[in-house]
Amino acid sequence: MDLCQVAEITVRTQNNIAQKEPTDAARLSVAPMIDWSDRHFRHFIKLINSDLVTYSEMIVDKALIHGDVPQLLARSSLDDACVLQLGGSEAMEMAKAVSIAETFGHEHEGYVGYNINVGCPSDRVQSGCFGAVLMKEPARVAAMFRAMRGKTEKPISVKCRLGVDDQEVENSLPYFLEALIEAGCRHVVIHARKAWLQGLSPKENRDIPPLNYDLPAILKKHWGNEIRMEINGGITSLDQARGMLHRFDGVMIGRAAYANPFMFAPQTRTREEVLMQMRSYIDHHVAQGGRAHQILRHMAGLYHNIAGARSWRQLVSESSIHDHNNLLDGFLSRMAA
Repeated sequence: MDLCQVAEITVRTQNNIAQKEPTDAARLSVAPMIDWSDRHFRHFIKLINSDLVTYSEMIVDKALIHGDVPQLLARSSLDDACVLQLGGSEAMEMAKAVSIAETFGHEHEGYVGYNINVGCPSDRVQSGCFGAVLMKEPARVAAMFRAMRGKTEKPISVKCRLGVDDQEVENSLPYFLEALIEAGCRHVVIHARKAWLQGLSPKENRDIPPLNYDLPAILKKHWGNEIRMEINGGITSLDQARGMLHRFDGVMIGRAAYANPFMFAPQTRTREEVLMQMRSYIDHHVAQGGRAHQILRHMAGLYHNIAGARSWRQLVSESSIHDHNNLLDGFLSRMAA
């Protein structure tokens, strides 16, 4: 696709955005977030809305091949629509990681699909030659996809950026997606920013590169039903997500979901219900030798921007050194007063 074609489709897209009615939370997903979207956070957010699709933290293929598989792949039975995100750069190793996950899944109900990380810009990930740096190597990503597909019948998706560094994304992104489509990929998640591999930290890469939703929307219009396209990046509310669902097949929300998870709650759901169910989950985790703070740290946003928020955040902080049940009893008493 050349620049003239992109410009032509831009005009058509802006003038003729299909006004289809957004559907339910099944079209929303919670992003893979290193150190955040572990099994405890995913259990918590699925208690809030069971229809959400979740993604695991990125697991490096070599870690799965050589590491503690039950520990790495453990998940709550409630988290029954979770996609396993894998990071790697070698087709055979990614395929082997999928084979391991498939074997684990037969006994533990497994993950519903796999996702290839082509979006993370961190130095550590770059040094392993995976993540966003792979935007420069569409043929390698396509080969990884093919090798993984040979090991599973579950869907495999790719999460990527618009491009990296000085790439002309109007040319490089269509070329990248064409390689995936030719390999058989039918689902991509696009973080609507470039990644700068040098000069910006991972945190800065989530904020500084400008957002561009129009180019992915153009490409979605171009390929239509050939590919399912989710959009990610800078989406902070359900109203904004609903607007995006007029242009894309799905919306992935990351930091905003972590900061304000209750925005996904149905009207009939209450924070107190979620808290009481999480309390039982925490008690079980502690009885198994875990620490309450390992779970409560992911719940800091439960009372986001409402009465009790500061007291709740203080409880979460103190849960690393004090008994969680005493803290929870005190908090609930103050909220009921």
